Amino acid sequence: MKKHSIAFLILLSTPTLASDFGDAFGDAKLGKIKSPSCIYCHGTNGITDNTSYPNIQGQDPTYLFNAMKAYQNGERAGPLASMMQAQLQKLTDDDLKDIAVYYSESQ
Repeated sequence: MKKHSIAFLILLSTPTLASDFGDAFGDAKLGKIKSPSCIYCHGTNGITDNTSYPNIQGQDPTYLFNAMKAYQNGERAGPLASMMQAQLQKLTDDDLKDIAVYYSESQ
């Protein structure tokens, strides 16, 4: 009986752990507020019809954060790198984390 109780508690806590990651990494509500210029290329929820730009909806927030940091620091190259660098230059790490969580949780 005790094993079943422990297993049940673990199952109950699993969704909470997954949703708490976003709050610990960044704030999706703030990310939505901080990302109005992103929609022009990546679409309103991170899905775009333009094949020149990647879909970012549902991506891992750490990946999105690291990609934005690489653009911000000039470590990522490509035809649109200078545009991304200009868009991200005034954002803090907390801003980037909020935006990353927003797009990772977008549906």
